[in-house]
Amino acid sequence: MTNKQFNTSILIADDDADDRMLIEQAFRECNLTSELHFVEDGEDLMDYLYQRSPYESVMRPSLIILDLNMPRKNGIQALREIKANEQFRQIPVVVLTTSTAEEDILRTYDLGVSSYISKPFDFSTLLDITNTIKKYWIDTVSLPDDSAR
Repeated sequence: MTNKQFNTSILIADDDADDRMLIEQAFRECNLTSELHFVEDGEDLMDYLYQRSPYESVMRPSLIILDLNMPRKNGIQALREIKANEQFRQIPVVVLTTSTAEEDILRTYDLGVSSYISKPFDFSTLLDITNTIKKYWIDTVSLPDDSAR
């Protein structure tokens, strides 16, 4: 564990309550101390980023984990909006979704996604994935310092 973890937060956008619970459990098992925040769709994700009600007092996330298949505004639409916005485009976005469609993979990379990961079918593999995300995105890389904005 590094001190960097205490200064980072991860925003997870996923409409499936079971997936949210499993992702949270997996991150906790790999000793992530960064804050985890959850939203259920792309509309809530954008409300969170823009700090619209009920998210007026939240801090900007250091990393976004994004499902593609969500109601109201799907992950592709949200990603397009994030990467088109000067305030948000520097936030790394990792897609974690059930889709293995080549079209989705290509489209998200064209839009500027940092990584594309297919959701696993078992908790053990999810634990490996969250550990890898933690090691790379939280423990290893330098993320933009939000205090400089």
